[in-house]
Amino acid sequence: MLRTVSLVLAFSLAAAAPAFARRCPMDMAAIDKAMQTAQLSAADRQRVMSLRQQGEEAHKAGNHPESERLLDEAKRILKI
Repeated sequence: MLRTVSLVLAFSLAAAAPAFARRCPMDMAAIDKAMQTAQLSAADRQRVMSLRQQGEEAHKAGNHPESERLLDEAKRILKI
């Protein structure tokens, strides 16, 4: 019985894993797309690109909360 419960729990967690996936790549793509038509000052454009780069680096390092924070700040500047 315990083994059955353990197996069901393990399979449930495995099936739910995609729901816990981070949104960093989607945010980076949204930023890249918005930058193509964004009407920003040179300073804001540079700030967005810096935040996007830092966000990508944090994502690659596995620091997803920091990546999301940086990318959210870039998206706020872009108003997306």
